[in-house]
Amino acid sequence: MRQMVFVLRQINTAALLASVLMMAAVSTVAVGGEKPNKPKRISLWSSKSTERTGAITVHRAVNGNGAAVVICPGGGYGGLVTGAEGHGIARWLNTHGVTGIVLEYELPKGRHAVPLQDAQRSIRMTRANAKAWKLNPGRIGIMGFSAGGHLAATAGTHFDAGKKKAADPIDRVSCRPDFMILVYPVISMGPQGHGGSRRNLLGNDPTDELKLLYSNEKQVTKDSPPAYLAHAKDDKVVLIEHSRMLHRALKAHKVASELLELPSGGHGLNRYSGPMWDAWQTGSLRWLAAQKMIPATAKTK
Repeated sequence: MRQMVFVLRQINTAALLASVLMMAAVSTVAVGGEKPNKPKRISLWSSKSTERTGAITVHRAVNGNGAAVVICPGGGYGGLVTGAEGHGIARWLNTHGVTGIVLEYELPKGRHAVPLQDAQRSIRMTRANAKAWKLNPGRIGIMGFSAGGHLAATAGTHFDAGKKKAADPIDRVSCRPDFMILVYPVISMGPQGHGGSRRNLLGNDPTDELKLLYSNEKQVTKDSPPAYLAHAKDDKVVLIEHSRMLHRALKAHKVASELLELPSGGHGLNRYSGPMWDAWQTGSLRWLAAQKMIPATAKTK
């Protein structure tokens, strides 16, 4: 366990550095050479009704194709890697006509429901603003990395159709994502789960019921959204079996699922660059086109 914590700290440090470098390197030219829309940060919760701090930053694609992705950065539920696994991803999506929405979910600190509520709220808010943001309300997905992948998968296995009589119009909208893209995700809170993420999310001594609730491979149904997963076989921090478990569960329920098993790259896929990183991005775009979430003519990286 001490060795795992040490490795995770090393990775988090490298991730933060890579985040800064990526944000500096990402092009600011949008599709068609037009200037991009200025990202807009929006609080998820009214300050008058709650002290919650969750927020989204909306990166709208200039020549958008109607699709949007809520992006959940990783960080072991103890931090947020919002650069390389957040804003950098949103800008990459923009170059393919997809609006990227970076979710800064509130860290749980043992309050297990808090991140999920933020993720659900972000999907509802995006769908409720579909017309204003020039989106198709049936093409709103969620993406996550590492612990952010767990959050994205949780949103994809814990959702509702909204409350038609809710006072808040946003609460009347469904929080079901139309698709999931999960990159080296934590999936299970069981024996093979990632200890740090489980502890930060569920506390030091979670009940079996709570661990089951957040073991997303156990929560799949026929109504779960389709998923694209990518994971390196040599990932020592979050084992590839996490992705395999969810992939098998989705297939068992006849839900479309594709798993890209990368030969190398470890956790973070070589610090967010190189052939392994490029492979999941290219593969996910092709998969989205096959799912008819983006045009089939969309360019790939």
